[in-house]
Amino acid sequence: MTAPTKTRSRRLLPQPRIMLGALMVLIFVGVLVVQAYVNAEFAGDHVETEVGEQSGVPGEIRSGGPIINTTGGQVSSNRLPARTIALTFDDGPDPTWTPKVLRVLKEYGAHGTFFVVGSEVARHPDVARSITDAGHEVGLHTFTHPNMQRLAPWRRKLELSQTQVAVARATGVHTNLVRFPYSSKPAAIDDDNWRLIRDAGELGYLVVVNDLDSNDWRKPGVERIVTSAVPAADASAVVLFHDAGGDRSQTVEALRSFIPMMQARGYRFTTVTEGLNLGLREQSAAPQLPVNPPAPSADRWRGSALLWTVRLADALVYALAGLFLVVGVLTIVRTVLLLLLATRHARQRRRPDWSWGPPVTEPVSIIVPAYNEKEGIEAAVRSLAGGDYPEIEVVVVDDGSTDGTAALVERMRLPNVRVIRVPNGGKANALNTGIALARHDLIVTVDGDTIFERDSIRMLVQPFASPAVGAVAGNVKVGNRKSLVALWQHIEYVIGFNLDRRLYEVLNCMPTVPGAIGAFRRVALAEVGGISDETLAEDTDVTMALCRAGWRVVYEERARAWTEAPATLEQLYRQRYRWSYGTMQAMWKHRRALTDSGDSGRFGRVGLPFLALFGVALPLLAPVVDVLLVYGLVFWERSDTVIAWTGMLALQLFTAAVAFRIDREAMGPLWRLPLQQFAYRQLMYLVLIQSVTTALTGARLRWHKLHRAGLVRSTADDPVTAVPATGVLPAQPLAPVVDTWPPVRDQVPMPRHPASGRATARPPVPSQSTRHPFFAPHDSPSAGSPPGGGSGPVHTG
Repeated sequence: MTAPTKTRSRRLLPQPRIMLGALMVLIFVGVLVVQAYVNAEFAGDHVETEVGEQSGVPGEIRSGGPIINTTGGQVSSNRLPARTIALTFDDGPDPTWTPKVLRVLKEYGAHGTFFVVGSEVARHPDVARSITDAGHEVGLHTFTHPNMQRLAPWRRKLELSQTQVAVARATGVHTNLVRFPYSSKPAAIDDDNWRLIRDAGELGYLVVVNDLDSNDWRKPGVERIVTSAVPAADASAVVLFHDAGGDRSQTVEALRSFIPMMQARGYRFTTVTEGLNLGLREQSAAPQLPVNPPAPSADRWRGSALLWTVRLADALVYALAGLFLVVGVLTIVRTVLLLLLATRHARQRRRPDWSWGPPVTEPVSIIVPAYNEKEGIEAAVRSLAGGDYPEIEVVVVDDGSTDGTAALVERMRLPNVRVIRVPNGGKANALNTGIALARHDLIVTVDGDTIFERDSIRMLVQPFASPAVGAVAGNVKVGNRKSLVALWQHIEYVIGFNLDRRLYEVLNCMPTVPGAIGAFRRVALAEVGGISDETLAEDTDVTMALCRAGWRVVYEERARAWTEAPATLEQLYRQRYRWSYGTMQAMWKHRRALTDSGDSGRFGRVGLPFLALFGVALPLLAPVVDVLLVYGLVFWERSDTVIAWTGMLALQLFTAAVAFRIDREAMGPLWRLPLQQFAYRQLMYLVLIQSVTTALTGARLRWHKLHRAGLVRSTADDPVTAVPATGVLPAQPLAPVVDTWPPVRDQVPMPRHPASGRATARPPVPSQSTRHPFFAPHDSPSAGSPPGGGSGPVHTG
């Protein structure tokens, strides 16, 4: 009877975290768009432009006054009474210059009309409020100061309505006056401007142009500003000044001269509406228009939402700019440190007289934890067993494989290779089992997909000539470089891993001995309690423990191992997600080193901050560069944005070239580095962001087994039969189980199996609390895939 097949149910709705992430991205993008909109740059109000066709503009408008009324279908214009001046100020409010202008007006008892920009009102509502509190009038000067002729009708309405609600929230008043950016005098109104004026009239607005332009925006000097603002004979005038848009010191000084001079000539200073009412009263025309009437409560509520939105948008961009500065500083600091320390390390190691000490020839045990590694295990084991080192023992620990991994190794019948089978219990469990069963005191750990060069073992153990060295990190190389994804990883390995290891060694705070190629003293591992399974980055965890225990961890560039990097983006994402999350776990686990004394404290106050800054903070903040690149290309000066981004890219290329030269790699792959900035790097952003989210929420993360194609295919002709899921073959003797670790050899009754340790991960040293979500017992993830359950009996072959 055929067992029913399991069907995967299709998810109709996205996962909550995906929905939340998408919502946050949409909000982020929306706020940036709002900021770009309200932060639109504008030029001076009176850029000289050609006047277009005027056939549609009534003659009485072109020859009339500066206050134009098209409300209710009427067409009229008005002037102020004789010897009356309405001072008008555009582009504010400005927190620096508007208060200075207000002080001058108060000093001489003059009132004015301030045509405000809505976005500036939203940013400086207290300044806008001070205008109306002092008895002055406000009018609309649009929200973002655009050329209204180039906008769609809906956008023109939005420019006015947004400014109106911003004014209502900031000042509590409503205004019926509007002045369009780049407008001039009545005689310069053409058909396009007339269309805008009529549309504004339909919305109930009076349009105000000017009689005289003080030209203060040109900054011609105080005397020329005053001269430009003086009306002819006893005529009235609506005079244009500016209280924002740059340095307005000349405007302030010109007002100090202009106002008392005109008052001495018998002129009065009014607001636009007051002057209009005076003219209507002289003509016995009614009704009178109110100055700064109260704003409806609905406009105030809408204005509150608008002001908070603008503040949020501004705060976000300021934060991004600050983070960009932080990223730039961290990048430069990292580059300088790499150039100074990593290059010094390389020069020191390549001196003809450099030596670790007397040649190391002690026998070596190589531990290969393997779970379903049939694609590459034979090539890996053959490269290990065939090294040029005097005495090598290879211990393959089959961690409950179901694909015949152990059988493949056994069938090779290599004399210095042993196979140990354990039920699936995770990588840490497999490593500890192999270490416990190893015969020698120099331990090399290797991943099951890694191929060593012939002299790699010999080179890797030479640093043990120094008794202070407890562990050695080898030089990991990407073996499958045909795909673009793998080639990107090759670049990252050379720049981000191998170059960094030189730097970390100089600082004596190496955080990770890679699982692909690393060597340890047995006594050092015994001191820290073996390989812990409390984190997903067992290699980082044990390395940090060794540093805290006072052992020196070094990098040996000559010991090279070729590993199979993930060939697809999905596999890469899974791997890096585990790495990032595991590294954060390890950092949190060893956080008490920050306050320790001695070797542990030195690592905690040097290694952990360094790793936090350059391993977590810098990659986590790096997306700011790309966000500002896109934002700048769309909303800012494109040339400046491209220059800034090119500078960052040039710095990365320079660092990459140095790293490739030090590592003696061909420079050819570096031409793909710019493309890497637009795909690979963004994927790493997502990895780190999800890792941080997982860490902060205490969510569980399981070990994900990567698909392997194998660097070297097996040449066996016979098919390999998969072993049972338990991984236990018949007629295999049990290794003795004792309660001590590391093993005590004289307690072992069977010379064939020199084991005296249980195949479980030892407690960490120093011991850490497990109450944090990272280390809660039910959250401790298995290092194997699928996860196993504990140690179980150990079977050897």
